[in-house]
Amino acid sequence: MSQLNKSQISSIMASAGIIPVFYHGDPEVCLQVVNACYKGGCKVFEYTNRGAKAKTNFAVLKKFIQENCPDMILGIGSILNAEQAAEFVELGADFIVSPILDKKTGKWCTKNDIYWVPGCGTLTECAKALTYGADIIKVFPGNVLGPGFVKAVLGPMPMLKLMPTGGVEPTEKSLNEWFKAGVICVGIGSQLISNSVIDNNDFDKLELNVKNAFTIIAQFRK
Repeated sequence: MSQLNKSQISSIMASAGIIPVFYHGDPEVCLQVVNACYKGGCKVFEYTNRGAKAKTNFAVLKKFIQENCPDMILGIGSILNAEQAAEFVELGADFIVSPILDKKTGKWCTKNDIYWVPGCGTLTECAKALTYGADIIKVFPGNVLGPGFVKAVLGPMPMLKLMPTGGVEPTEKSLNEWFKAGVICVGIGSQLISNSVIDNNDFDKLELNVKNAFTIIAQFRK
């Protein structure tokens, strides 16, 4: 169970700006990735529930972060139901991210005071997410919806806090488009943590890539 309340987690995610999203079956690779992201300035990390070793590796990452990255929070993504959410909260997840809008998951998280980021792809889903207890909402799939979707839905609902995942690149052009549209933060997966970095164990390059991405968004958030 996270020791932070939902307001604190919301503030940390919003101020972070960029949230790396990652899964790998090798726990050592996971540790190296988290460490490189942390050294690059990352304060929020989303590990995803996308493989058989997700729970085992999440527990390893949680312990590592507690001991080595005290100001980083760790969430779990690709959560489809309340049962999965409960399993990872038991392992210490600070927040839950879903690719879908599931009412039961929202109710469970609200009841247990767990920060929940549901995935939405329409304005109606965004509105429902708020009634289910969401604060920041995941725009997914971002590569399909695009920055134009963000700008459009913020017209009638400017109070929405939106975080696109999928289709976000750690480049000046991409980040400028998303933040100019009005997102509060972005989730970035393979565009930031590339296969070449993993295959070549080039974690120094990953650290540099993360630093560069944070430098880019700093100019949009002055």
